[in-house]
Amino acid sequence: MTTSRVSSAAMANAIRALAMDAVQQANSGHPGAPMGMAEMAVALWGRHLKHNPANPAWADRDRFVLSNGHGSMLIYALLHLSGYDLPIEELKAFRQLHSRTPGHPEVGITPGVETTTGPLGQGIANAVGMALAEKLLAAEFNRPGHTIVDHHTYVFLGDGCMMEGISHEACALAGAWRLSKLIALYDDNGISIDGQVQPWFADDTPARLRAYGWQVIGPVDGHDVEAVDAAIAAAKAQGARADGRPTLIVCRTRIGQGSPNRVGTAKAHGEPLGAEEVQRTREAIGWPHPPFEVPADIRVAWDARPAGARVEADWAQRLAAYRQAHPVLAAELERRLRGELPADFHQRMVDLIVGLHEQAQTVASRKASQLALEALTAALPELLGGSADLTGSNLTQTAATPALRFGADGQPVADGQGRLGRHINYGVREFGMAAIMNGIALHGGYIPYGGTFLTFSDYSRNAIRMAALMKQRVIHVFTHDSIGLGEDGPTHQPVEHAASLRLIPNLDVWRPADTAETAVAWGVALQQRERPTALLLSRQNLPYAAKPTSALAPNASGLDAIARGGYILAEPVAVGFKPTKKAKAVILATGSEVALALQAQRLLAAEGIPVRVVSLPSTTVFDRQPLDYRLAVLPPKLQRIAVEAGCSDFWWKYGCAAVVGLDRFGESAPAGQLFDLFGFTADNVAATVCAVLGRS
Repeated sequence: MTTSRVSSAAMANAIRALAMDAVQQANSGHPGAPMGMAEMAVALWGRHLKHNPANPAWADRDRFVLSNGHGSMLIYALLHLSGYDLPIEELKAFRQLHSRTPGHPEVGITPGVETTTGPLGQGIANAVGMALAEKLLAAEFNRPGHTIVDHHTYVFLGDGCMMEGISHEACALAGAWRLSKLIALYDDNGISIDGQVQPWFADDTPARLRAYGWQVIGPVDGHDVEAVDAAIAAAKAQGARADGRPTLIVCRTRIGQGSPNRVGTAKAHGEPLGAEEVQRTREAIGWPHPPFEVPADIRVAWDARPAGARVEADWAQRLAAYRQAHPVLAAELERRLRGELPADFHQRMVDLIVGLHEQAQTVASRKASQLALEALTAALPELLGGSADLTGSNLTQTAATPALRFGADGQPVADGQGRLGRHINYGVREFGMAAIMNGIALHGGYIPYGGTFLTFSDYSRNAIRMAALMKQRVIHVFTHDSIGLGEDGPTHQPVEHAASLRLIPNLDVWRPADTAETAVAWGVALQQRERPTALLLSRQNLPYAAKPTSALAPNASGLDAIARGGYILAEPVAVGFKPTKKAKAVILATGSEVALALQAQRLLAAEGIPVRVVSLPSTTVFDRQPLDYRLAVLPPKLQRIAVEAGCSDFWWKYGCAAVVGLDRFGESAPAGQLFDLFGFTADNVAATVCAVLGRS
């Protein structure tokens, strides 16, 4: 707790002043929320938050999430005042190019920011993931006398977060999982951009959260530091109970508190106060100091570095004792917190891929994914899986990953073999699942993956985008990837989804054609520490495609070339032409359409037309390859014909002369009939190649 004689009011006013000054200088931003939450911040950051500004990545720190991220100047002021590497010059550069104080908080840009927030509701969902990761790591690694994982997750959130549907999904799961160390402080000011929220937000939010299994404290006066302090203490006491619940603290506040003419109005929400109102506010709160100036005594009161150094040093001593008592556990925990894969990972992947290659099974790629996962989940205890109520369809659960369940004491239940659950039933909550997985990844210690149908990636899309923006290793398993799912019809048949996902920067998208390509996709995804991955997998069985030795990939009969995202699968020699016979065209295909391309190659060979078949399981990975490799796979002089059961527009970027694609919604019928109806046949692909080459 703060021992300085500086008043809590002065500490809160320092936040208000910095917030209104930075927004005013930028002539852009949201001053009202930071000004309204200032006392809440004093209570939490000044009296409860366990952190060390000198080491923002300290593993056992409390996590703080500003879910209402438009109020970013609150966290920037707090980080600056408490001693993080965020000098006053950065606050003066708020919202400016290349500053470390962007318009909304961004993880990896600003030291001390735990997650990128701004899209409302996702911050609280990220926090649920963080709190779940803490709880599971504690259950897995803590031992009697050695509590090495023990921290809270705190969230500030506002009306907008509670309006977004994702808050329902995530908060319901937090209650079911009894995340007793999750404490959310609700900035209940009743204002959004459009004004007083009562006409469109009449929810009884406390009743809703109680129904989800949360403890609700308040309403309390959000401008009374002592009241908020007491509420946080009560919430932490709940967290100390084994069967505890997450806590919502309802803080009644006034947006723009301190501003004589803007307090309590929508005008304080999303625009600068104006020079005159800033001056009036200074006078009203008794802050006579120039812009961006904070008196030395207030800085001392806020400085968290001495206390942070002490609390981390204490933890370091406990970690050393833990290493002595449990060296294997300690080494495993530290490896996982570093995000490193086991030393034998590469060899295990080689063995897995070669084994699948030798077996050459004809299975759906969703089943191929499960085959890979059986090996990977046994080898990687950090893999934490799940599905949005489609486990039996997504095939995300394995023998090594029992279902995650919690007992009457609120703790994870071990199965008959003493294993804790590692497969999460998220329920029908695709968006919540995706954002919670982001929080799990941000926390560290686990690599999350989760499944649903590809068409429902639309529900998850913004959280997928956020994972890509935040550079987080999150793996999405999207099954039923085309009209090949058949009778469920166009509501479930993805058409535009593969192309749409490929447009997200920093997201790897894989649509593998067989077991080997699927295993390689998993291996590459797990090694991508700074990007998420989407695996697009079939419902229907896919034949195994033989992998020839390639001059471009000589070391593993062509298997190593798969990891480059695109490779030469079959040259004309594979269908009877002499080695000297050069291809007249190249057919590009992904997923289930690779088999069609190979069939068309054989039909064309019967007509004396040699073509090359290129499999492009990941266009995103292929596009990052050196130019000489890409040109060797797709020579510029060869006519290109793409085949994919999805939107054709995407494929023109490769300079294709023709695309066999699908630019309309599907139909409800057996898959075979649909492929015939929409022209996904070897005959049509061959005819398309002939038309491009001017042959009948």
